[in-house]
Amino acid sequence: MSGTTAVDVYQDRCEQLFLAGGNAAVRRAAQEGLDELGPQPDLYCWLALGHAVEDDDDHDDRAEEAFRAGLGLDADHLGLLAGYAELCLRADAFEYPGRAARASVLSRRLNEAAPESAEAERPAAERWARRGYWDDIRMRAVVGALQGRDTEAQARALAEDLRQRDGGGAITRGAGSVDRAATVRATTLEALSGPWNAPVRLLGRYRTAAWAVSLILCFATNTALRRTGVVDHFSVWGYLWLIPVLIVDRRFAAVRKEAEARHVAHLEAVLAERS
Repeated sequence: MSGTTAVDVYQDRCEQLFLAGGNAAVRRAAQEGLDELGPQPDLYCWLALGHAVEDDDDHDDRAEEAFRAGLGLDADHLGLLAGYAELCLRADAFEYPGRAARASVLSRRLNEAAPESAEAERPAAERWARRGYWDDIRMRAVVGALQGRDTEAQARALAEDLRQRDGGGAITRGAGSVDRAATVRATTLEALSGPWNAPVRLLGRYRTAAWAVSLILCFATNTALRRTGVVDHFSVWGYLWLIPVLIVDRRFAAVRKEAEARHVAHLEAVLAERS
């Protein structure tokens, strides 16, 4: 493409890998670009973002180093200013007082550099830093519900793929595709096919009903144990009914994680070949 620079190529690689959830791959691509092209503020921005999204103390330290290096090259880089401001807003004021104090300075510099830009809007991290206890509970509930729907959808897709395979149909997904959904289906078929995984597939497909039945059995078992005098007040025995569904959830989550890793690795290889 005319007008495309080497920095643009690396930025495109970083963006696609970031959207695919490959944080480590983003860092590798950005560092490769820095090693090849020398210091570039845009690539330092991607390197910093690849560390910052991990939300880990060591990665936050590395992100800050990258943000500072990039701003040393371009003090008015909007992406670097916005990303560094969010990192500082997220910092614990007791553990990292210096980093937390820099948030207001960076926000002011961002507004001075481009007051009408999207980056100058109040960072999402500021809202995140000021959320309350009940917001956290609601967020965890939403995440749990989404993961539950992912498990059921994954189990239904697996049943369809098994019927297609058993009926002699060709399943062409996976090997040459960089589509995440295709990779998840191929990985799930590989990991959870076979008669020994039939209970996992069944519970995954009817996860909501399985959770409801398990909770009813928990309540009934604990009530029966109390009324018969086996336990006085509280018993963990009834909650054993939840174990099969928890195991199924963990199994499907592990498959999705493996599929994501495969997808990112394949995408990373494809993008490296194109550049």
